[in-house]
Amino acid sequence: MSTNFEIAAAIGRTELPLPLVARGKVRDVYDAGADRLLIVATDRISAFDVVLPQPIPWKGAVLTQLTAWWLAQLDDLTPHHLISADADAIAAALPVLDPHRAIWERRSMLVRRTRVVPIECVVRGYLSGSAWKEYRTSGTLAGEALPPGLVESARLDPPIFSPATKADEGHDENITLRAMTESVGAALADGLRRLSLVIYARGRDVAEKAGIILADTKFEFGRLPDGTLLLIDEVLTPDSSRFWPGDSYAPGRGQSSLDKQPVRDHLEALVARGAWNREPPAPDLPDDVVRTTSERYLDVFRRLTGTDLATFSGGSP
Repeated sequence: MSTNFEIAAAIGRTELPLPLVARGKVRDVYDAGADRLLIVATDRISAFDVVLPQPIPWKGAVLTQLTAWWLAQLDDLTPHHLISADADAIAAALPVLDPHRAIWERRSMLVRRTRVVPIECVVRGYLSGSAWKEYRTSGTLAGEALPPGLVESARLDPPIFSPATKADEGHDENITLRAMTESVGAALADGLRRLSLVIYARGRDVAEKAGIILADTKFEFGRLPDGTLLLIDEVLTPDSSRFWPGDSYAPGRGQSSLDKQPVRDHLEALVARGAWNREPPAPDLPDDVVRTTSERYLDVFRRLTGTDLATFSGGSP
């Protein structure tokens, strides 16, 4: 497989011969039978909670294969829902998909179905984004007081668990640990907090060795019928995490991000000119923004794994 931008076939929507369970901003989820789901990461991209017209080549494959790579790094810390992200294994388990392989290959995960815990388990190692906004306003993070005098992008030692509610549409809402405990119970809340911090610490250490700062990230968990807690969905990807280049980090300002920043920058410029109001329909993305964003996703994959997506051994090249 080549990652030449010019020949990349972006997938904005899938129609596979399985019952559709859900179609989100990025993922199409199918019923794979026998308590399994097929999660297909398309190349759709959203900003300001609006899906944009142009998909980003390679994005879905990066999200899927990077998640599979991370789950291998975390195998000793937590059970997870992934059965396989390998195309041959998926085709063997679901032969009906084989004629449509060009659509789902490398961007799909066959997973165990779980009952999703309705909490976004956010861990923040640096003061950025909505956390910085809350701190500037009230001196708190997730309703808990932080030391005075912190600056934007300051490192938080130790990292802080900052839960949020899961929203089907719009932004997730930050909540206090007390509110989370009232929602899911003390035992589960404590387990989610402890596990999220342990996983973040492993991710931070692995990323640092690649010259990348894991500023913050969010995890999702689900439970099997017997109550077993599993790490689910995407893990430590550019869509679920804030990755910063380590060599340009400096506290006291915003940082460049190894994610869809080119899309956000372009749209922010349109908003500033009054050319868009952050409401659907979203404006078209110029070719250079699509290209640069695609290259960002491929670059963070390469930096973290040490391998090009084209030759990554976690899936079919």
